Amino acid sequence: MTDHRTRRAGAVGHIKSYYAETGPTLSYHSPLEQSRDCEICIIGGGLAGLTAAAELSRAGKETVLVESNRVAWAASGRNGGFVAPGFARGIFDIERRLGLDHAQQLYRLSNEGVAYVRSTIRKAKANHIIGGDGWLSMIRHKGANSLERKVERMVRDYNAMQNFIPGDELEDYVVSEKYHAGVMDMSCFHIQPLEYADLLAANAKQNGAAIHENSPAVSIERDGSKWKVSVGGHVVSAHHVLVATSVYGGPLRELNRALVPVATYVIAAKSPNGRLGDAIRIGGCLSDFRRANDYYRLVGDKDDPTLIWGGRITTRRSQPAKLAELLLADIHEVYPQLDDLVVTHAWSGLMAYPVYKMPIVGQVDKNLWVATGFGGHGLNTTAMAGNLIASAISAGDDRYRLFSLFRPKWAGGAAGRVAAQLEYWRLKLLDNFSERFMPG
Repeated sequence: MTDHRTRRAGAVGHIKSYYAETGPTLSYHSPLEQSRDCEICIIGGGLAGLTAAAELSRAGKETVLVESNRVAWAASGRNGGFVAPGFARGIFDIERRLGLDHAQQLYRLSNEGVAYVRSTIRKAKANHIIGGDGWLSMIRHKGANSLERKVERMVRDYNAMQNFIPGDELEDYVVSEKYHAGVMDMSCFHIQPLEYADLLAANAKQNGAAIHENSPAVSIERDGSKWKVSVGGHVVSAHHVLVATSVYGGPLRELNRALVPVATYVIAAKSPNGRLGDAIRIGGCLSDFRRANDYYRLVGDKDDPTLIWGGRITTRRSQPAKLAELLLADIHEVYPQLDDLVVTHAWSGLMAYPVYKMPIVGQVDKNLWVATGFGGHGLNTTAMAGNLIASAISAGDDRYRLFSLFRPKWAGGAAGRVAAQLEYWRLKLLDNFSERFMPG
C-alpha cells in the first residue's frame, strides 16, 4: 500500500491585496462535509487546479476539488497579473538542454496557455478582467545589439510576436533615463488574477464540479485501484488524483521537498496630482530585463489609474516591515517624477521554484498526477498544465511527457533556500555591474 502523508496549514481568508479589496465579492465554496466517491479528486484551488477542474468537468468527468484555504489564496491570487508565453527558465536555456525542436514544442504549449486565459475571459464576456495588452520589457544598460539579435531569433525560431524598440523610441512608452532599449511582445496582456480565478471556479461548478474550500487534504493513500484522499474526518475516493498545491504545503512530501519558496513583493499606489501619465504612457505590462526585475502596470480608471508595482525577491516567508518604503524607493529610482505616490496596498506572496526552474507536470504514480512549480511565470503555465492533465485523463493525450525530464528533485531544504538567496544577491551585483560598465 502506497501512503503519501504530511500536514497542512490552517485555513485563512484572502490577504488584504489590491485585488481582494477592490474587486467584486468572491464566491464562497462550502467545506467538504461528507465522504464521497468520484472519478477525479483535485487537491489545490489555485489556477492549475481550477483549470483542470473546469476542463475535466466539461469533459463529463465527475470532479471534486478540495482547497485548504480559499480558492486562489496563494500565488494564484496575489501575482503581478502578467499573462505571457514562456517559463521561469529562459527558452534559449531550455533549447541548449533539450534541442530546438523540443524547446519549440514547449514554447507552443506555453502559448496555448496564454490563448486559453484570453479565450476563457472572452467566452464569459468578462473583458473587464483584462487590463491592457502588450508587454514592454526594457534593458537598464547600454549595448542593445544582443537584445535585438534575441528578438530576431525569437521571431524566426519561435514565431514570437515581438518587436525591438530602440532607445530613441522608448519615450513613446515611458519617460525614464534608466532604460536604453526594449522588446514589445503583443501576445501578452494583464489581468485581475483573483477575479479570473473566481471565473474559473464558476466555470467548473457550472460544468458539475464540486469545489470545497477550508478543506485541507492531509494524506493520499492507495486503496486497490483507487486513491483515498483524507480531508479532515472525511475521505474522497477517486480513480485519479491531481495534486496542484504549491510551497504552502501539500499531501505529497516528495513534491514539497522539490520546491524552493521564493517571496516577491507588490504594492498598489496612487498619484494624487495625476503624475502617473507623465511617466508611463501605455496601458500594457512593463518590466526590465534584470535578473531580479521590477514589473508593473497601470490598472483601474484611465483618468485616475493605480500603479501596481512588484519586485525584489527573497527566500524569507515573512513580509518586510517597511515593504512600501522599499518598493517606493525602487519606483523613484526609475521614475523620480513620481514623488507624490501614496501606497494604498502592500502584500507579498511565495512562488514555487523547482531546481530546473520548469513546471513539474505529469504522473508520479499510477493515476497520481502533479502540476506545480511555475516559478513566477504561472498565469500561462497553470492554464497549460491544467489543460494537459485534463486532456491526459479524459482523452489519453500524452503531451505532458514533454515535461518528463523535469521530475521532482530535492531542492536542498534550508540549504537550498540559502543558496537561492545567495544566487539572487549575486545576480543583483551582476545587474548593477552591467548598468554601470556595459559599453554603448
